[in-house]
Amino acid sequence: MKPKVIVIGGGLGGLSAAIRLAVAGFEVQLYERNAGLGGKMNQRRLGAYLFDTGPTLLTMPFVLDELFAVAGFDRQLLLPLTRLAPLCRYFFADGSRLDAHADEARMLAALKDFAPGETESYRRFIQYSARIYQRASEVFLFTPLHEFRKVLRPHFWPSLWHLAQIDPLRSMHRAVDRHFTDPRLVQLFDRYATYNGSDPYQAPATLNIIAYVEHVLGGYYINGGMYRLVEVLREIASKLGVGLHSGRPVKKIVHDGRKVLGVELEDKSESADYVLCNADVVETFNTLIEGFARRRAALNRLEPSLSGMVFLWGISLPLQELEQHNVFFSADYQSEFNCLVHERRAPDDPTVYVAISAKADAGHAPSGGSNCFVMVNMPYLQEENQWQIAKVRAAVLRRLRKGGLDLEAHIEYEEIITPDDFYGMYRTNRGGIYGIASNDRSTAFKRPPNRSRDLRRLYFAGGSSHPGGGIPLVLLSGKMAAELITEEADNC
Repeated sequence: MKPKVIVIGGGLGGLSAAIRLAVAGFEVQLYERNAGLGGKMNQRRLGAYLFDTGPTLLTMPFVLDELFAVAGFDRQLLLPLTRLAPLCRYFFADGSRLDAHADEARMLAALKDFAPGETESYRRFIQYSARIYQRASEVFLFTPLHEFRKVLRPHFWPSLWHLAQIDPLRSMHRAVDRHFTDPRLVQLFDRYATYNGSDPYQAPATLNIIAYVEHVLGGYYINGGMYRLVEVLREIASKLGVGLHSGRPVKKIVHDGRKVLGVELEDKSESADYVLCNADVVETFNTLIEGFARRRAALNRLEPSLSGMVFLWGISLPLQELEQHNVFFSADYQSEFNCLVHERRAPDDPTVYVAISAKADAGHAPSGGSNCFVMVNMPYLQEENQWQIAKVRAAVLRRLRKGGLDLEAHIEYEEIITPDDFYGMYRTNRGGIYGIASNDRSTAFKRPPNRSRDLRRLYFAGGSSHPGGGIPLVLLSGKMAAELITEEADNC
């Protein structure tokens, strides 16, 4: 009889793990509380406008290729990708703009016009971020970091020996500032801290690995829309025999104090040999697991990541001055993060991100229109939220006007997603989008592991567990959790 695994949550981490476990011969039943799978990777339609409401960019596509290969499917056939060029168009508060490229020659040419004295600085910065990737990725991205029997294998000794080269002791901002003299480029590369919901003025410089991932390995768009990834993974999981149950929330993880026994649903209890939880780890201990008060308290002391406010705007303009990905920077980045992280309030002058998938898929908007996914960073939820939707909306429109984009009169459809909504829909820790913030030099070691230290046969995958948030890392978390379950089952 095949061992049975119950997967809680149908986000990318849960789907990745479920597929791998099914291939390994487990019986897999996946329960998702919402009506559809995908977690924060979701989709909305407003009139003739179609929006991806979660990630808008894919990096490290080789992670996806490996998952498809394990499952026996051709990723290129089922899920074609387009390499982005440019990666992003940046609008600065002084009125200047820059198109960033993953192609080095095109990026250097753009910098020659934008900031002529910074081309060599850019080369040195990319070499520096490449060293971080080479030293850190094997241990911190591709290995379950908390499994010391794996990390201490001779294969990893060279990486461990050179850990000082991942620049963990100074802040991300300080490292970037040492490379560039043009404050606009400092702001551009500081921005990558927000990819995991952190503050560049506090987060370790190790996060400069993100610049290498995007500027060298490249950024990609999934043809047909980012949600196609969820649709295809759902099809693969179903073909492999995974039981997919949407609209079926798990009420409790059942255990005997030492190991998990199964889960409790609204209408029944279901036993399992293993439970793989794709829900937020902090919320899991707060709401799904009884007991373990010390673990719950320790998890709640960890700083949640930033949240966000999203405006889905159907705009009756082609917006030819914009690319598929655009950033309108605030005039004072440090002040913006002081508001977000220290004062815990929405900044008066936010940096605004605008993605328009209709630039790649014309069917996502009517002719002459644009489907604008507009996002600003927000503090995580607290007892008294110091923000108002109308005030944030006005600040967003004001920043866009300063960048030459007057949209308000052209908004045909609108939907707003707030930090409260992120918590309500996805039960993320205090509405944070990216799990645990990296505003601490030791966060990588504090991030919840893929194998529970409190209950045997309980495992975790998703952006709140190792190695963190973002499409490739979440997929990798599912891989790590599935492999750990497989190893335990083989040793039983």
